[in-house]
Amino acid sequence: MPAAALKPLPTQSTARRPVQLDLPYEPVEKRPLPPGRPRDWYVTHNRRLKAMRLAIALLDSGVYVPNQARNETIHSAARLIGVHPPSDTTCHMVRALMRYAR
Repeated sequence: MPAAALKPLPTQSTARRPVQLDLPYEPVEKRPLPPGRPRDWYVTHNRRLKAMRLAIALLDSGVYVPNQARNETIHSAARLIGVHPPSDTTCHMVRALMRYAR
């Protein structure tokens, strides 16, 4: 089979602006959350975002397995990236994200 036949087809991006991956990390522009939801929804949403940020920080620091991510490790990652110390529920959520990402 010729190499040209194995070339992947171009895909259409859903990004509103082009994303260059070779630039240094820059946080995405924050947008306001949708109004009218119950307070519980906002709390859960923000907790998930925080857990995701912490899971990424742990993976970047070399913690790849959930049982390596004890509460103390997660708290030190939170200090490192500059977020408030997470609750036990958020720590549990970080470990769950690491578990299901495998």
